[in-house]
Amino acid sequence: MIHRVVVTGLGAVTPIGNTVDEFFENVKAGKCGIDFITGFDTEVFSVKLAASVKNFDPKPYLDFKEIRRMDRFSQFAIVASSQAIQDSKIDLESLDKNRFGVIVGSGIGGLENIEKEAKVLVDKGPRRVNPLFIPMIITNMAAGNIAIKFGAQGVCSNIVTACATGTHSIGEAYRNIKHGYADVILAGGSEASITPLGIAGFSALTALSVSQDPLRASIPFDKDRDGFVMGEGAGILLLEEYEHAKRRGARIYAEIVGYGATADAYHITSPSPDGHGGAMAMRNAMNEAGITPNDISYVNAHGTSTPINDRLETMAMKAAFGEVAYNIPVSSTKSMIGHLLGAAGAVEAVVCVKAIEEGFIPATIGLLNPDEECDLDYVPINGRESKLSYVMTNNLGFGGHNASLIFGSVEV
Repeated sequence: MIHRVVVTGLGAVTPIGNTVDEFFENVKAGKCGIDFITGFDTEVFSVKLAASVKNFDPKPYLDFKEIRRMDRFSQFAIVASSQAIQDSKIDLESLDKNRFGVIVGSGIGGLENIEKEAKVLVDKGPRRVNPLFIPMIITNMAAGNIAIKFGAQGVCSNIVTACATGTHSIGEAYRNIKHGYADVILAGGSEASITPLGIAGFSALTALSVSQDPLRASIPFDKDRDGFVMGEGAGILLLEEYEHAKRRGARIYAEIVGYGATADAYHITSPSPDGHGGAMAMRNAMNEAGITPNDISYVNAHGTSTPINDRLETMAMKAAFGEVAYNIPVSSTKSMIGHLLGAAGAVEAVVCVKAIEEGFIPATIGLLNPDEECDLDYVPINGRESKLSYVMTNNLGFGGHNASLIFGSVEV
């Protein structure tokens, strides 16, 4: 039996808001969350900017002991999951815990503690390394800690597909519920990689912007773009089987109707030069949803602000949508919050769900000088009010991982 899958709860920790409401109000206002890095001295770094989470306080959600045992990426995930559960008004005590799951990924995991304990090892020796070092840093511990916190005893997994992690996590959760393996799943991604090693590593790849103007650093589809800006945070969706949600009188934000996942099988960092893999993921998602490009109201693009990605993603959308591509509004909210790596797709899924609920298409805020090769409707500078029926979100990860999700209005 095939089951419908709906979104009944949302949680977000982001560079422009630590709750969903604060985050989306700032998205609508076109607020930029990028600023100079303050967590470490950047004097010897060419990259000076990042999109950090501000004023983060896990204490309302975690006790002192829990905080000490978790890396920042796990803390983000717990806070966003707590918000999603509260938002959904679901009664955890009444759930069949064997059909309550968690699929939450992280692209990198506990990088902050990797750096910290590597220094301890070198300076003080192996006996001084934190006994909880491994459980703090491994990427599956966001999902593991969420399951422990809320008693989820069903599927519990961690997907790692670089920048496509969040979207794949939500897509696989959707499939688990659709095919009857779970009733409720917390799904999404979390990342906390604004560290010296994280910035140095991506800088060595020449992937990061070296701009020192926060408003001209993350500028997807702009001719002057020179790389992405590192972000951090978490996005969590509470997904629920439709009849299960209906029986308890849940508020339904949107329905997931399609998911596509493909591989470029081309290069470790560059997308396929013809956009084939990304286009196929979009087509697969539309096929599963039973819709055509004419039905898509808005696309939240991967839109990293790197020269190659934005051009090839544009090609992929043209290949997937044909001439209709020119009629579909597309934007990249990375212009406001930077690139959250493994959390990117999850936070962007929150954007898509809220866009449907509030009838608002977010802007690509930094787009001042359009690239001739990026010639679609990228909603520059200001967002638009619009009734949205079907919204697509795309993410493309290092290694050639492509993921597309389609959310539909419950009124459709």
